Amino acid sequence: MSDKDDSKPRLDKWLWAARFYKTRNLAKEAIEGGKVHCRGERCKPSKEPKVGDELVIRAGFDERTVIVEAISVVRRGAPEAQLLYRETEESIERREQAASERKAGTLGVQTDGRPSKKQRRELVRFRGDRGG
Repeated sequence: MSDKDDSKPRLDKWLWAARFYKTRNLAKEAIEGGKVHCRGERCKPSKEPKVGDELVIRAGFDERTVIVEAISVVRRGAPEAQLLYRETEESIERREQAASERKAGTLGVQTDGRPSKKQRRELVRFRGDRGG
């Protein structure tokens, strides 16, 4: 591979350089898995990001909407990587709200632990199964 090909901006390289993913392979798998959208559409790892592109990136529980501010294919320190993009205000608010909900435990089903023997029998009767 020539030096010119190495410097060609690809979306997977940019995501890795911007420190959204620890490895370029993880960035590639996320793009192929539909976790990265560019301008509202799924894209390929070889897509060339442009300044001003809006990317929606899902990783774990978080979904970030970022605007590409600069192009780089060289991974540097976190302070320099943060200069490559700008996260939208709505995205920051949604992430903070989701984090506070997760911390408070308001998502999902709330239980008091294992069901008692009586509750278990009621569940078995409700489902109509006789297994253990």
